[in-house]
Amino acid sequence: MRAKISYFVTAAVLVVYIVLVGSRGVLLIEQGTLLTVAFGASVLVLPVIGLWFLWKNTRFVRQANALAAELDAEGGLPADELVRTPGGRIDRDSADAVFAERRAETEASPEDWRCWFRLAVAYHDARDTPRARKAMQRAIALHGGRPPSA
Repeated sequence: MRAKISYFVTAAVLVVYIVLVGSRGVLLIEQGTLLTVAFGASVLVLPVIGLWFLWKNTRFVRQANALAAELDAEGGLPADELVRTPGGRIDRDSADAVFAERRAETEASPEDWRCWFRLAVAYHDARDTPRARKAMQRAIALHGGRPPSA
């Protein structure tokens, strides 16, 4: 639940930023001089990039959540078998051990999106967000019947 709230707050802040920057770009264009029109047009590129970023990330989160729901319905979500510190943080050795299991499982079944999903969770638990995202993208591609990007 905390992750959803954080995501929506971040998305709302980004939307406010897009509106503010977009309005400044329009104001610059309305000035009508060659310089302000050029600056206004270049400023309007930022909201386009922001909207693209928001759309791509929202789409990714929705697809990952759909996979999680499907895996949960099958009873295939990975169990939380990680050792935690007294403060609640994941013990690094525990995360590495679970990661090794998930990697071996994925190497044995490289075309199974479920294995890639569980590997993405293991990467996340090991605090390797870029690889977690790539593994989840591969799971989404395999689930959708698309060839995964290299």
